[in-house]
Amino acid sequence: MQHNVTTLDAGEAGTIELDEAVFGVPVRADILARLVHWQLAKRRSGNHKAKQIGDISGTTKKPWRQKGTGRARQGSLRSPQFRGGAVIFGPVVRDHGYDLPKKVRALGLRTALSSKLADGKLIVIDEAKLPEAKTKALAQRLGKLGWKSVLFIGGGEVDQGFARAARNLPQVDVLPQQGANVYDILRRDTLVLTRDAVQALEARLK
Repeated sequence: MQHNVTTLDAGEAGTIELDEAVFGVPVRADILARLVHWQLAKRRSGNHKAKQIGDISGTTKKPWRQKGTGRARQGSLRSPQFRGGAVIFGPVVRDHGYDLPKKVRALGLRTALSSKLADGKLIVIDEAKLPEAKTKALAQRLGKLGWKSVLFIGGGEVDQGFARAARNLPQVDVLPQQGANVYDILRRDTLVLTRDAVQALEARLK
């Protein structure tokens, strides 16, 4: 399918052929949800920790004798019913990540790209570069184009000047094509790809 190519100055830069196998797949919300949950689960640090009874410092002496006191039997002051005691079934340090098949991950990325194209939120530009790497200059261009929440995906390497200019702009992200992922694509309103990014993504996802 043919798609127009623009510049950051809102000029025309020809057209590009988008592969329907990558940008024209049916949009499936279930696949997108699986990919987002998988990414967010991997992102969790998993360093939450509550003390188990073996982690509590204190005596191991039995508080009082088993029978004859009229009170409930107790075996340790480190038990959870006492102040400063352990937490039963509390969180422990662990990895929240899980495996997802490569085919599902590739399908999820194709689906995310296709959903942006179907919504008219996919823009292709000739290159992500600025004559001067200034945040103000980039903000002015984005304002003229009407892009408030935008993700730029470049080729193999992102222009460092462009990345620096976008660093302090809210809701503006810049990624190389290797870092393209479903969560970042969906969390921004507009997806902007360079010509190199389109070619690299098609080669990667065909």
